[in-house]
Amino acid sequence: MKFTYDFAEVNGKVAMLDFLDSLSIKERAKIFAYIEKLVELKNSGIQPKEKLSKHLEDGIFELRVSFENRISRSFYFYEAEKQIIFTHGFVKKEQKTPKNEIEKAKSIRELWRGAK
Repeated sequence: MKFTYDFAEVNGKVAMLDFLDSLSIKERAKIFAYIEKLVELKNSGIQPKEKLSKHLEDGIFELRVSFENRISRSFYFYEAEKQIIFTHGFVKKEQKTPKNEIEKAKSIRELWRGAK
């Protein structure tokens, strides 16, 4: 079974799609390219380098994407071993990932799991 990805839907809303819709076409395309790269690496049995993906806490990871002068983070977790579920994303304004964004990812994960 190969790794796949999806976006968490909670109460009819998909926060990751809302985030992607807020970006330029170029930024959106780059995030999708990085998502595909993550899936490809996982399917090859290769652990992504921290420059691409980093474990934050409690099973929440961030996909790191840099644009010309902006940095975005897209949060995800693993479900059923081979499924990567993206919760949401944001454009960073400070060096450290804000705790409230990590908590939001955890909350979306729990609501998504409860709705399954």
